[in-house]
Amino acid sequence: MQNSKCKICRRLGVKLFLKGERCLTSKCPMIKRPYPPGQKRKRRTRAPSEYAQQLREKQKLKNWYGLRERQFKKYILEVLDRRGREDAKSSLIKKLESRLDNVIFRLGLTGSRSQARQLVSHGHFRINSRKVNYPSYQVKKGDVIDISQSSFKKIFFKNLKMKLKKYQPPSWLKLNVEKLEGKVIGQPSLEETVPPAEISAIFEFYSR
Repeated sequence: MQNSKCKICRRLGVKLFLKGERCLTSKCPMIKRPYPPGQKRKRRTRAPSEYAQQLREKQKLKNWYGLRERQFKKYILEVLDRRGREDAKSSLIKKLESRLDNVIFRLGLTGSRSQARQLVSHGHFRINSRKVNYPSYQVKKGDVIDISQSSFKKIFFKNLKMKLKKYQPPSWLKLNVEKLEGKVIGQPSLEETVPPAEISAIFEFYSR
C-alpha cells in the first residue's frame, strides 16, 4: 500500500522529503508516479482558484515541517501580529527552523523531521546538558544540542558517526561529529532555507 507520506507529496506535486533517505532514491513514488494519487496519468485540469493555490502553498509548508494545523496556524498568527515591525517571511522561517525537532534534523542526527520529533519525545536529546522532550522547543544562539548519555547505546545512534563524516549542516549550525553534538552559532535565514512554498500566499490564506 502506498505510504501516506508519499501520497502527500504526490497530491501537492512537490517532493517534501518526508521519508528521509528513501526520497533520494529511485524508489521515491514522486519519480515513478509524479501525479496525484487516484490518477493513472496526468490529466489536463483547469487552473486552480486563488483560494486553492493559497491552500496548496499552506499544505506544502505545513507538511514539510510535519506540523498539525493548530500548531502551524499559531506560528502564522504570531508572525502576522508582528507584521510591520519585522520581515514576516524571515520571521516565520526563523520560528519554524528553530524548533528542536527541525534543528536535530538539520544537524543530520536523524533522517527526517518526523523521526527527530519521535526521538525528542522519547527523551533522547539534551539542550545545554538538560533533557528536553518537546519537539517545539525554540533553540537560540549558543545552545548546545547533544544525545542523552543513556541513549548512546541505542541501535539507532551506533553508526551515526560514519553517516555524518561528510555531512554539512546549514551555516547557522555547527556539528561536532566525534561528540555527536551540535551548536547553534547563528540564525536561520530564508535565503538558505529555500522553503518549498510561496510564503506570501500562506499569509494571504490566513488573512481572509
